[in-house]
Amino acid sequence: MKLPKALEELINSFEQLPGIGPKTAARLTFYLLHTPQEYLDRFGQAVANLKKDTIECSRCHNIASSDPCSICQDDSRNKKIICVVEQPMDLLSIEKTGQFNGLYHVLHGAINPLQSIGPEEINIETLIKRISSSNSIEEIILATNSGMEGEATAMYLRRELAIINQDRKEKFFISRMGQGLPVGADLEYADEATLQQALQGRRNY
Repeated sequence: MKLPKALEELINSFEQLPGIGPKTAARLTFYLLHTPQEYLDRFGQAVANLKKDTIECSRCHNIASSDPCSICQDDSRNKKIICVVEQPMDLLSIEKTGQFNGLYHVLHGAINPLQSIGPEEINIETLIKRISSSNSIEEIILATNSGMEGEATAMYLRRELAIINQDRKEKFFISRMGQGLPVGADLEYADEATLQQALQGRRNY
């Protein structure tokens, strides 16, 4: 049976999303078909405004509605500590714990030679410039994921940060958030208690 064009197009659109297969895409489409038109209008408008109403913070690269983002503008945050994460979702996960009051730097990826993603393809250069231009930094927390790509990224950052540290009068600590996180786990999927333990148990790196 040939589906109406509107259904086919929406199913195909859902299939382009990560983790969505043909059956899930069809279920979502038929679910939306039976929702009120008012909801569909709001849903469609939210999707249409997604990129128009968001911006990437020029300091930390978090996704926000203003530049600088609300975290970078917050004077109550400890600006002497920067937590480096792979994705904005990792930042949100850490924020939910309520255990971290410093600033962030979002890489938007991890080093992955198999996919031709090197240091130049993610926000490492801006992190180096950010740290090099500040004499007040006391700690850099490497909170990349514990899989192969995350570890490779952390090792690369540790080496680059150590070079910066050599020329500084006031050294900063380089720590790695890892205790409590199983090997290969992504921060995005860790529960709040595990992330609290990982933050509190971070080690010199």
